[in-house]
Amino acid sequence: QVQLVESGGGLVQAGGSLRLSCAASGRTFSTYTVAWFRQAPGKEREFVAGINWTGRTTYYADSVKGRFTISRDNPKNTIYLQMNSLQSEETAVYYCAAPSLPYTTPQPMARTSDFRSWGQGTQVTVSS
Repeated sequence: QVQLVESGGGLVQAGGSLRLSCAASGRTFSTYTVAWFRQAPGKEREFVAGINWTGRTTYYADSVKGRFTISRDNPKNTIYLQMNSLQSEETAVYYCAAPSLPYTTPQPMARTSDFRSWGQGTQVTVSS
């Protein structure tokens, strides 16, 4: 399994941008699909974006398509989530996660139960 640590959250005005990072430990990081989820107060954790181990295939929730971009830098063991045109309703704790097995991409990616490794989360607050 991989260990994940998120960073880059903060306070931003509506319409602004943030870039989140997910740093992973473990030499096998490059063999894992990784996804971003978010959880707002009182709501269930929801899928935001995912990227397979090669970085060639990406997945997005409909609500973020065209505004968010997920990418990875395998030599740096890091996943990024570039978030543009943020809206106040996207205030949440953002988590990165990886499944239990390498070379696997959960389908659909929205099920949190398919992901075994989770970071501690980073708070994103969007003010209106």
